[in-house]
Amino acid sequence: MSGLCELLDHGEVRADEIVAVLGKTEGNGGRNDFTRELCQRSLCRVLAERLRLDQDEVSRRVVFSLSGGTEGVVSPHLCVFARTGEALPAPRADKRLAIGVGWTRPFSPQEIGRRAQIEETARVVREVAASLCVDGTGDVHLVQMKGAIPPATFEQTRAARRGGSPLRSDMVHSRAASAIGVGVALGEIDPALATDDAVCSSWDLHSSVASVSAKPGLERSEVMVFANSRFWAGDLRIEHGVMRDILDVDTVAQVLSRLGIEYSTRPSEEQVARIVGVFAKAEADPRGTVRGRRHVMLDDDDVSDTRWSRCALGAVLASALGETAVYVSTRAEHHGPLGGGPLAIIAR
Repeated sequence: MSGLCELLDHGEVRADEIVAVLGKTEGNGGRNDFTRELCQRSLCRVLAERLRLDQDEVSRRVVFSLSGGTEGVVSPHLCVFARTGEALPAPRADKRLAIGVGWTRPFSPQEIGRRAQIEETARVVREVAASLCVDGTGDVHLVQMKGAIPPATFEQTRAARRGGSPLRSDMVHSRAASAIGVGVALGEIDPALATDDAVCSSWDLHSSVASVSAKPGLERSEVMVFANSRFWAGDLRIEHGVMRDILDVDTVAQVLSRLGIEYSTRPSEEQVARIVGVFAKAEADPRGTVRGRRHVMLDDDDVSDTRWSRCALGAVLASALGETAVYVSTRAEHHGPLGGGPLAIIAR
């Protein structure tokens, strides 16, 4: 927390203007990863002291998306987003980064991974995007989300076993339905195709900008929308692309080019200094191959495929960018094509 405290103490960031925090923590990224909860509690404590609020109120005011697992060269880090003032009264000639946050209604366990979650997620994404005064859905470049996994009661579990709707309250189905909901909201996916049966089945349905992790015990999904808008000021822009697989450095270069960072082999130190956030979502290809060659990330009994894929993608991005503070999240159901996933970069 020392870096954030220094910014707050020097007045470079105001606690009451912080709307979201994205970060990577040192844990394993699994269900027993305590580092995400430890980091969020520390953040809430720091902000509660300065806002004179209790920590629960801070967690309802600021959206936190903390991803465990900094394998290999990836650095533990935080990206803290603050916004000040109101939307500009008239549009400017060029677009700047805009960020909005929102929350779904609470879900029941039976709704996770089904159309109810898809539709509610799409509703919130549409509303938040509209609040940013974007020209169209093409201005939205990243929807970062913590997907809900509400706890099931004993009665709900028993009812499901008696022949009711089987529970899907797990990380896989929450991520998948949330990503489809983003695609529906932004016109990437036909709503008529976004059915219960399509979740974790129809892999041709995917979003190019969704990045969803899921949190057991979370009753409502937490949504962050990053876009470019003519009604926002500042010196930041965001662009995105879709990596076709875990080795796709060409897409990295294309996204940087749209941000005005072009180079022959790799960015210069001055160009790297302009980059303030790198957010990637990918996975160990479930088909078991990368560019026609077999991989064994899915077959290792000692190390989870999520850890292998985070390590590999983190190294690919760090090598291409010359920057190790990259936000890499794995398991990408309906996030881009199989084996690939969305990439978003924010730069000055």
